Amino acid sequence: MKASRLRRGMNLWPPFLFAGIRVVELSDDYRHVKVRMRMHWWNRNYVGTHFGGSLFAMTDPFWMLLVLHHLGREHLVWDRAGEIDFVKPGRGTVHAEFDLTDEHLDELRSRAAGDNKALMWFSTDIVDASGEVVARTRKQVYARRKNRKSVDDGVTETV
Repeated sequence: MKASRLRRGMNLWPPFLFAGIRVVELSDDYRHVKVRMRMHWWNRNYVGTHFGGSLFAMTDPFWMLLVLHHLGREHLVWDRAGEIDFVKPGRGTVHAEFDLTDEHLDELRSRAAGDNKALMWFSTDIVDASGEVVARTRKQVYARRKNRKSVDDGVTETV
């Protein structure tokens, strides 16, 4: 799918649309994403700062999507784990950026070679308009080849 089409679709996706999350950039080569969230009455918590669930949601799908696009159909790619560390109260407009490198992809391909699963952690900072970190997220991406030889009996498993 063309990156521009996916970006427009994600901006209409209800979990993003109703949280005020916008995909501002998705590069044509699926290597870079920039996401922003403006403060609105509907994404504020009780104490007037960004709702933590919305902060995490704005970073949730991107590492998996970028990796999936580059590893292609011969690999299974999933989010396996995620965590967020709230550094300071988030107010105003916040944004996050994702940059997938050749080193990331080479490492995942190497780890997933043969009959292995690959697990890799990716970190993303959510920053405010002044560039100060509001929250740090980490996502663990799982990848493995779809067609694997079973070590026990030589049978091919296809998913």
